[in-house]
Amino acid sequence: MGNLLCCIQVEQSTVAIKERFGKFDEVLQPGCHCLPWCLGSQLSGHLTLRLQQLDVRCETKTKDNVFVNVVASVQYRALAEKANDAFYKLSNPRTQIQAYVFDVIRASVPKLDLDDAFEQKNDIAKAVEDELEKAMSAYGYEIVQTLIVDIEPDEHVKRAMNEINAAARMRVAANEKAEAEKIIQIKRAEGEAESKYLSGVGIARQRQAIVDGLRDSVLGFSVNVPGTTAKDVLDMVLITQYFDTMKEIGAAAKSSSVFIPHGPGAVRDIATQIRDGLLQASQH
Repeated sequence: MGNLLCCIQVEQSTVAIKERFGKFDEVLQPGCHCLPWCLGSQLSGHLTLRLQQLDVRCETKTKDNVFVNVVASVQYRALAEKANDAFYKLSNPRTQIQAYVFDVIRASVPKLDLDDAFEQKNDIAKAVEDELEKAMSAYGYEIVQTLIVDIEPDEHVKRAMNEINAAARMRVAANEKAEAEKIIQIKRAEGEAESKYLSGVGIARQRQAIVDGLRDSVLGFSVNVPGTTAKDVLDMVLITQYFDTMKEIGAAAKSSSVFIPHGPGAVRDIATQIRDGLLQASQH
């Protein structure tokens, strides 16, 4: 009905291309327009001004000879003021954009190692965007944004990378564990040293207490029993300790202590040897 009345309707975010006798006449904006077909005017087509997105998957090789699939996402739209260029100069803008993306990615990624390619995704996207902006602006298109959304190496390469990462983490864990064991051993050695030191101090105090007790016993016995000498008191103390020791050995179920020579008289011989040794040391 609109064609019969020479009227057409252009939707929002869309422009229409009007021709007259096959030649471009004007760009029709959204709304209702008169198109007198009897005067040679006709509608050549419509052009959307909406933002469009094109996902491009490109296979290429990195500097360290790893094949990867780079997925780029290009967001673009036609410019209203250059709608005639966008309509007439390009028959398939998506194919044109895809060709430029392939060219830039295959020129940029082979200069980078695989790890660097992951780190420099933004630089690759900026290079693609700059190249597309220069090329597509002449055809009436604006490149809004370009993203490198994914870099996919071969499955075997990804598995190897994961194994390398796991090995590095295990090495760090082993170093931490060894450092912890080292600290434990150092603390244990310090504790044993402190324990032995305190044990030595205790033994020294014990022996000092024994000497002090013997001295007091000798002095007290000499005072209370006239005519006894220090030698007699020490002999008696040794005999007493000898019988106490034999009593303890006999009471033990499993004992490995053996006295050679064995007998009460040996105590006097031991005391004589100790006394003679002390006298000889004093003379020298």
